Amino acid sequence: MKIYNTLTRTKETFVPQTPGEVRIYSCGVTPYDLSHVGHARSVVVFDIICRYLAFRGYRVTFVRNYTDVDDKIIRRAQRDGVTASEISERFIREFRADMRALGVLPPPPAIAYHDPRATDFVPEMVELVQRLVERGFAYVVDGDAYFEIARFPRYGRLSGKNLDELLAGARVDVDERKRDPRDFALWKAAKPGEPSWPSPWGPGRPGWHIECSVMAMHYLGESFDIHGGGADLIFPHHECEIAQSEAATSRPFARYWVHNGLVNLGAEKMSKSLGNFPTIRELTQRHRADVFRLWSLGTHYRSPVEWSEDRLPESARALERFTRLFHDVQTFWTGAGAAPALPDDLQAFGRRFGEAMDDDFNTPQARGVLFDLSHALYERRERAHGDAEARAELVAGVEELRRLGGALGLFQAGHEATGPPPGITALVDEREDARRRRDWQRSDRLREEIHRLGWQVEDTAAGPRVTRRSP
Repeated sequence: MKIYNTLTRTKETFVPQTPGEVRIYSCGVTPYDLSHVGHARSVVVFDIICRYLAFRGYRVTFVRNYTDVDDKIIRRAQRDGVTASEISERFIREFRADMRALGVLPPPPAIAYHDPRATDFVPEMVELVQRLVERGFAYVVDGDAYFEIARFPRYGRLSGKNLDELLAGARVDVDERKRDPRDFALWKAAKPGEPSWPSPWGPGRPGWHIECSVMAMHYLGESFDIHGGGADLIFPHHECEIAQSEAATSRPFARYWVHNGLVNLGAEKMSKSLGNFPTIRELTQRHRADVFRLWSLGTHYRSPVEWSEDRLPESARALERFTRLFHDVQTFWTGAGAAPALPDDLQAFGRRFGEAMDDDFNTPQARGVLFDLSHALYERRERAHGDAEARAELVAGVEELRRLGGALGLFQAGHEATGPPPGITALVDEREDARRRRDWQRSDRLREEIHRLGWQVEDTAAGPRVTRRSP
């Protein structure tokens, strides 16, 4: 099995530090607003990676944090007239609800999952900063603590940044108290109206980077297997994590660095600050979880992807073919007793699937294997009604399809692509209300919106009938 390592810029054979176990940390969200499709892609990518590693027989420990103390949270709290903790708690609940709607939680039993809050580990962050100060890698000025870049010669290795260019950029906004403009904050002195905690340097709060180092080491140890996140975190966040962690422990922080490509809208990165995103809440109201997941699988995780909701109906139609196949098999086999043996020619699909996923989690190829297996099973279905052997092969093949899809998080109970999702149903109801009020212009606009989202509505004597739109 090979994984692309951002640190070395090569595919490397994956060898976990402890045989049979994989420890993974992925940077999570700052909970100050609803999460968007860009976040959805990242969490689905790492959900798939964890599931596949568990499918391969590894015991997986996966940690994804909440950065629940941050400037953006503080500003939102001040705007809304509440405390920062109220904002973070609210949007942590919303994020967890979004993850359930996406089919990300709960994970398989072979995965131990942790989602810590940064504020639960502030004393440990103070201890790590103190260790860096004692070892000469950090210094304190007026209650602020900074990491001294010059003391860590490997700084810039992950991102490939030129340190001289970074120095020139840093001089644009110079803090004269720093020994070097590139030095980054480990601890920030308290400001009026902001949350703070005690420290040897006075009250304050941790810097962003130190939070992830502490939470990762708490659950996974000072050195672990995989650290991941979006490509936008490579610099400065992950670069700074490496510097402070390895300076404190004298050990490699993570063996493999894995980064997913970003979701873009045209030339723009999708972000909360730009306000150019559909939220996960909106997405899961309009589309079932497997639809977004299958769409995500069509692009390699390291590649950026252009967002267009118009592409999702194609994934929905593909999933409905799987669903029809599963429904047909229920007429042959209820699941009682042992499943029939998988015929030799169908075993090749599992081998192809494993080869694809073992090559740096090549989900486009793995998805293609699922489509090919589905096509082969549809051919067998034509013979299954009158041929007992063909029925047995079809049953075995469908179980294999479910097994392979399950390794990618597809075909989970409650997330099947059957019937319109809640958001489409709501649009249909809204259109019916417009028709009752004889607001034909509004009714036509809603029909067009339903059509754009991949569905069509037919008015019948028994009420509206909603079906998937043909391509």
